Amino acid sequence: MAKLRCPESGCEWDLAQRFETIVPHTIEEAYEVADTIERGAFDELKAELGDLLFQVIFYSQLAKEEQLFDFNDVVTGLNAKLQARHPHIFAGEQVQENWETRKHQARQKRGARLLLEDIPTNMPSLSAAYKIQKRVASVGFDWPSIDGALDKVREEVQEVTEAIEHDPTSEHCAEEIGDLLFAVVNVARHLNRDPEQLLRQANRKFSHRFNQVEEQILTTGQVLTDVGLEEMEAAWQAVKERE
Repeated sequence: MAKLRCPESGCEWDLAQRFETIVPHTIEEAYEVADTIERGAFDELKAELGDLLFQVIFYSQLAKEEQLFDFNDVVTGLNAKLQARHPHIFAGEQVQENWETRKHQARQKRGARLLLEDIPTNMPSLSAAYKIQKRVASVGFDWPSIDGALDKVREEVQEVTEAIEHDPTSEHCAEEIGDLLFAVVNVARHLNRDPEQLLRQANRKFSHRFNQVEEQILTTGQVLTDVGLEEMEAAWQAVKERE
């Protein structure tokens, strides 16, 4: 990486990068790792993890050039964090606090005064909702069971229905839909399931089925725009039955 960033003989593209310009690539690589695992394509995982690790190395090189820190500092800091959060493993201490409590204490040491103030605003919204809900649950602000979360979803569905009947184009209607999505995330959290992962799986399942619908229609010599909803629905049901 240092050679790629060498001002005299380095790579033009690598030399042009800054912290901010690499961020989109980091996000993309993280999603590619997740996709590889969720598809069960473990023969591809080593390469994808290498691509993700490269992002960390790139940031570390940029930081080293600016005399902020280097790759060794990143790993040293990670080691210290893992040891601090697992005193029962590394120091033989009794476990008195849960993981979230120790993380909250660490956030306070970094200067975060409020529980939710350091959650990144640019996280995917489902992941952010999940993180927010986990944080507040860690201090006791939570439904005692999944029943309360499910009741909240039913309540939000009714409120969305009423808002649509009143004015489907209103900001109030949009707000109610957001509340419904947030409530659904809570149901997933109570089942210890990551909503972002669940929606990715649902997207993949829908896309796989719809691709088969289109293939089926193409075999008739038609394209999607040649047929109506009734024909597409019939093909959809046929695909589901085959599964």
